[in-house]
Amino acid sequence: MKFPSATYRLQFRNGMDFDRACRLVPYLADLGISHLYASPVATAVTGSTHGYDVTRPNEIDPAIGGLDGLRRFAEALHVRGLGLILDIVPNHMAASLENPWWRSVVALGEESPYARYFDIDWSERLTLPFLGHDFDHELTEGTIALALDPRHGDLALNYYEHFFPLHPRTHALAGDATDAEALAAISRDRARLAAIHDAQPWRLTEWTTAARHLSYRRFFEITGLVGLRAEDETVFSDAHRLVLDLVEDGTVDGLRIDHVDGLADPRAYLDRLRAAVGPEVYIVVEKILEKDEALPAGWPVEGTTGYEFIAALSEALVDEREGGRLMRAFSPLRPAGQGDSYEAARRAAKRKMLTENFAGETAYVTGLAMKLAGGGIARETLAEAIRAFIVALPIYRTYATAEGADAQDRERVRAVCAEAKRDTDDAAVHGALDILSRLLLDTPGAGTFRARFQQLSGPIMAKALEDTLFYRENAFIALNEVGGDPGRPTEGVAAFHAAMRARAERMPRGLSATSTHDTKRGEDARARLYALSEAPETWISAVRRWQAGNAPRRRDHGNGPVPEPAVEWLVYQALAGIWPVEGLAGRSTGDLLGTRMRGYMEKALREAKLATDWTRPDVDYERKVVGFADDLLADADFCADFEETLSPFIEAGMTNALAQLVLKLTAPGIPDLYQGSERCDFSLVDPDNRAAIDPDALVVPREKPPFGRTSFRDHKQWLAATLLHARRGAPPGLFDGPYLPLDTDRHALAFLRGTPAAFAIAVVPRLTYARTLPAGIKLPLPAAFADRAVTNLLDGQAGRTAATFTAEPLAVYLSAEA
Repeated sequence: MKFPSATYRLQFRNGMDFDRACRLVPYLADLGISHLYASPVATAVTGSTHGYDVTRPNEIDPAIGGLDGLRRFAEALHVRGLGLILDIVPNHMAASLENPWWRSVVALGEESPYARYFDIDWSERLTLPFLGHDFDHELTEGTIALALDPRHGDLALNYYEHFFPLHPRTHALAGDATDAEALAAISRDRARLAAIHDAQPWRLTEWTTAARHLSYRRFFEITGLVGLRAEDETVFSDAHRLVLDLVEDGTVDGLRIDHVDGLADPRAYLDRLRAAVGPEVYIVVEKILEKDEALPAGWPVEGTTGYEFIAALSEALVDEREGGRLMRAFSPLRPAGQGDSYEAARRAAKRKMLTENFAGETAYVTGLAMKLAGGGIARETLAEAIRAFIVALPIYRTYATAEGADAQDRERVRAVCAEAKRDTDDAAVHGALDILSRLLLDTPGAGTFRARFQQLSGPIMAKALEDTLFYRENAFIALNEVGGDPGRPTEGVAAFHAAMRARAERMPRGLSATSTHDTKRGEDARARLYALSEAPETWISAVRRWQAGNAPRRRDHGNGPVPEPAVEWLVYQALAGIWPVEGLAGRSTGDLLGTRMRGYMEKALREAKLATDWTRPDVDYERKVVGFADDLLADADFCADFEETLSPFIEAGMTNALAQLVLKLTAPGIPDLYQGSERCDFSLVDPDNRAAIDPDALVVPREKPPFGRTSFRDHKQWLAATLLHARRGAPPGLFDGPYLPLDTDRHALAFLRGTPAAFAIAVVPRLTYARTLPAGIKLPLPAAFADRAVTNLLDGQAGRTAATFTAEPLAVYLSAEA
């Protein structure tokens, strides 16, 4: 296998196509990247901004250049010695009539050759939750009509731009009408339209009912994405035909598997994929690992896409002596009903998902369990046991199959059942948890239940934490990142070293991410916010000053003024993360930051699901909160005060950003750079972090730029290129060899990679808020590495190690042999 030395994630669509990407290739080669890591490129829903809503898995999207464009792009990469990694989506497809497989299912129901391609409960008609109101209301309003589908020419029920095809056997109910007048006449006959609708293998329902009842598995809460049965060999073969051809002919060199936890049996899927592509193709999976959770044993992949690396970086760069002061200051602001601690809020968010947003999925899984339980238990009691178990589950999912569970999952299930029992005194629920444990571990014939149960627990975790709690618990939003745990205090350098030693042993060739298309904020924004932990009282005092001074800007709404204290706290931290490095002098604050903050605040408020949400948005409330943020940015006095307070955090944040980059490029793992982040990434959550880059504007600096605010982007880019080229040219075993922590004082972090034959030493500063960096630090080195010739990559200076080694606060030394 040819392993990457570093990957570069590129988002296609939104202005990026294959021809434009070809112009980026010379820059990537100059930067030192070994593999381009592309977002999904299969044909997706018209206008898709991300490509995860695939409609034709065996076609490369013509909108970005088609198959010929992809081959040209791959050739451009290969000529320069770069490889191509493709992001593929095996868990779901678009539930769109643009998807020919899905359209066949809608038209023919169970008779469709694709009826078993999707996770559909065929004990009832297929539900299509795409109406604004219930069917009878829409029928009365005249928004539903009989029509000929202008694209396909067949009879359909038309609802705005949608044309739902009629089953051929029901055409007689429409009299096989084809002319406009006849179609209009039937459309005026509501009873006849209702009869036509009732005769279909599908039924149109109001979109809000999907949370309570849906006859197909969806991706998270997105009814426009339907679960694909990739565990079926025929479905696998049909959905992967083009991808496997592209791997076989050498166009594609590696694969990234999206949302592997959504699959019924991830291990079986990965085994089948590995057998199909062979042992030499690099494969990573999108899998969120909680702290101390390892990738399941035996998966034939190199690792994950790297969110756990972001969590480890917080150990390295957050001040472990912060002592929870930010959390204690935030806690009194926490909205009523959310509990008095982060853990209570976490459990409340998971329970809300189970009882409201995923009520239908929970009911379906309960029904499967009832059929296996053998009677003697009330349905609601078993449902409560399922909810209690998932609330207590500390990870996204377990991996039991029809054959049972491995030792690790057996221990996990029993521990979670015990934890769930401690949370309730209900003896009936205790008994139901015992039944649930048996169903998950031992009951024969429970394979379908286990699959669907585990396909539920993952989305509950993701939506409750990443897309709810992380927008509510705003004490220290630097930690509110995918794979992170804001409720757990960071533990410092020792914890980072422990994580990296485990990473070197378990997953040395997994990706190491710092920014992705799904991160809550860009890597440099996060690095700056880490510095709040170094001076929490300074930040808390400033927030209280701003809260008092900005009180007149709050708007009345409902039961009190908005933004609420917890939301106002979020506004200040979000602004702190994205405030321009150079300051606001000479730029339009309203246009620059205001537009971005408006989009962010709407998303943050709706994801928090407190005063507004996506299904029942309170637009007036949102407008008032956004107006508050707009007023802040229009106030020159506030902006001056904010910038002055933020200034030392900006300085510390720049140092953190460079330290973070050095750690990513030298620690265990394959560094992954998200498009443009090699210069800077102060983005907010999507869509702010998905802006297209201009390939013609990117040039690698040839000389080392000075380090400062005006040259931060160039300096970071130069640093990235310097280390990336060193990685590409390094001998085997250097950057993927042993990891040895080196003792330092608490204001630095250092480690050694490799062996006495060839080694590297990385040294980075930490905790630099309002602190002058020392000229050097002493590093005790093992005897085998003493008195060796080394060169500092960052300044070209050659020297020798000794029993104690003196290094600059930011340095990467390579042994002469390397």
